[in-house]
Amino acid sequence: MVTTAGSAPTPGTILHLREAGFRVVATDIDPTAPGLYLADRGYLVPPGDSDAFLPRMRELCARERAVAVVPLVDEELVGVAALADDGVCVLLPRAEFVATCLDKGALMRRLDAAGIGVPRTWSAADWPADAADAPDGFVVKPRSGRGSRGVAVIGSRDDLARVVSEGGYAAEELIVQERVTGPEFTVSVVVWRDGRVQAVVPKEVVLKQGVTRYAVTRRAPAVAETCRAVQSALRADGPFNVQLRLDAGGRPRIFEINPRFSSTAALTVAAGVDEIAGLLRQAVAGGPRLTDEWRQGVAMVRRWTDEFISEEEFTSHGLSPASETVGTVSR
Repeated sequence: MVTTAGSAPTPGTILHLREAGFRVVATDIDPTAPGLYLADRGYLVPPGDSDAFLPRMRELCARERAVAVVPLVDEELVGVAALADDGVCVLLPRAEFVATCLDKGALMRRLDAAGIGVPRTWSAADWPADAADAPDGFVVKPRSGRGSRGVAVIGSRDDLARVVSEGGYAAEELIVQERVTGPEFTVSVVVWRDGRVQAVVPKEVVLKQGVTRYAVTRRAPAVAETCRAVQSALRADGPFNVQLRLDAGGRPRIFEINPRFSSTAALTVAAGVDEIAGLLRQAVAGGPRLTDEWRQGVAMVRRWTDEFISEEEFTSHGLSPASETVGTVSR
């Protein structure tokens, strides 16, 4: 079962898993999500942070006899992890790691205490006056959230009150980070329950608009070493995605970790490490470990693409082109 069927990269993930031999059930909150119509079955679910989400997922896993779930959006991670109690393999890191990463303030403290490079970070509620000095300004963002939602760049502490009032967040819900402007990397770290890192694939971000639009795989030893240090210090023991920038001295500074597969997992696959299908095979079928062998210089150009299925398949999922109305995907 693959969640978040409406996210830009998810339809490609669904098609790739089907081509790899898996039967795929997709879920989303929106009946127009394209991945619902490209999976073997598609279902609507409540929002991942609602009380109704986990019972619905339990119902669907039992109905479809799902052996594994691949969650791809932060709001669902805590809830969906409970499916492991039902014998369903959930392709996530361990619960403590997930909880730490979903609180960006806590994550920065843990990484800093472990000696892993991060930008200087403060709570917006108690940002000290003597710390307000950074040549490239500061980034203000919610302690919990994803993508670029609620993120603002400011020049000084004088701008903070405006960001707080306009953003609809309390100061306690925001963190302030020193802005690091060097090259940005989004990194796939492939690891499973034995704790051994199977592969680290750094991808330099060329263009980012909410999600990464263009990126290129790069050999970056310092970046890979930093990502391996995260696993050693925090024990994810599951797939995660590190987002970092290089500072003026070329040192990696982690500003976020997504405790799930990256939205650029397709680029990791194209470079030679099939992280989602590979870990699925290990989790449910005793498949072989992946290797850290991949090609540098593989570029991802993210685009819209068209897929074609029969009208019978399309309408059986619930979308009605004749009436131009959206029905309900299989419930």
